[in-house]
This record gives sequence, structure tokens and C-alpha cells, in this order.
Amino acid sequence: MLQTSIQTSIQDKLFALKDDKYGDFQAKLMPTVVREAIIGVRTPQLRALAKELWKYNSALCEAFLTTLPHRYFDENQLHAFLLENVRDYQACLQRVEAFLPYVDNWATCDQLSPKVFKKHKADVLEHIESWISSKHVYTCRFGMEMLMTHFLDDSFFPESLDMVAEVKSDEYYVNMMVAWFFATALAKQWDSTIGFIEHHRLSPWCHAKAIQKACESYRISVEQKKYLRSLK
Repeated sequence: MLQTSIQTSIQDKLFALKDDKYGDFQAKLMPTVVREAIIGVRTPQLRALAKELWKYNSALCEAFLTTLPHRYFDENQLHAFLLENVRDYQACLQRVEAFLPYVDNWATCDQLSPKVFKKHKADVLEHIESWISSKHVYTCRFGMEMLMTHFLDDSFFPESLDMVAEVKSDEYYVNMMVAWFFATALAKQWDSTIGFIEHHRLSPWCHAKAIQKACESYRISVEQKKYLRSLK
């Protein structure tokens, strides 16, 4: 009864913000989510709602985060944005791991990025290794996304490239993240990364897509793009 009340309360807030045309647009971008599961709330409104709820109704937030699975895509998005506000690292990690099995689309996966992880990189890295090895598409993708977010700048270590290069999958959304990761790594850590392209360490599809995405980046020089194209 309580679970139903929590769901109804959140869903009522989301339906009050719905935009059917935007929902139609979202459905075209997410073939893994049926149209009936998309309310159609725009991302800025979802973020604003998450911020408001966290500030003024923390009890509802806490209850909602433990009420899984959700019925609507927009609920999953709200869930991801609420997790950004969790300041206690262990509590956040526990909630992320409870949520990941229910993530069923690239958008929720890519927008799940808890702020507290930045302060606990060493511990997060241990979990990243587990996430990347997962057979669940979006858990694996999330692991690579966290590696890309937190370990391609000041905390970069060359072995991170091997971790992603060793991911072998037939899943489109896994392979897209492999390509995205290497395109970003080329932009941020060219000298350490280019060898993976020169020696064709990625699958043919990921190799080609990584080059394509890197060549679309403004962070890659004209000379580097020319060289990358020669490696197709």
C-alpha cells in the first residue's frame, strides 16, 4: 500500500509536466523503451523536480529510491538525478548498485553520474572493474562511462585503456560506449591511446566508430584527424 502511494505521488508530479510531442521524440531515440512507458518530461524539468524534492521532501525521495522497479522511463530519469544529490558515498554506492539492474536504456545509463563518486575514486575503481565485466548491457556501459568520466584526466592510468579494449560484446550500446571511450581517450590522452588504434586492438566496428567520433571532435587537431583516417 505504501509503495503504491509513493509511486502515485511521484507519477502525479511527472504527469503534471508531460509533453506528448517530446515523449514522441524521445521514443524515437530509445528503441529499447516502449512509447507507453515514456511520459515525456524534459530533462531540465526533471532536474528541477529532483532538486526540489531533495530539498523539501527528503522522506519521499528516500522512499522512492527504494521503490523498484519503476513503471516509467521518466521515473528512472528522476531516480538518476536524485542519486546525484546523495552525499554519503556508501549509501550512494548501495543505491546505484540496487538501481543498475533496472536501467534499460542508454539515456538513463548515461545520465546516472553521482557527484560523490569524484571524491572516492579509488573505491569506485574497484566497482568499475566489476561493472564492466557484467553481462547486463547497461551495467557494463555504466562502468565504462564512470571510467571515462573519472579516469581520463588527472587520475588517468594506462591500464584503463586495456580494461575497455578487452570488452567484447555483440550489444550495440556496449560497443558504442567502447567507441566513445576511445574517442575521448584520444582527445585527452593521445600518446597513450593512439597505439590501440594503430594496432587494431578494438573490434572492427568499434575501431571504425572510435575513429569517426574522434574525427568529429573539436578537441582533436586537423593533423591528428588526418592520421586517424589513414588508420581506417
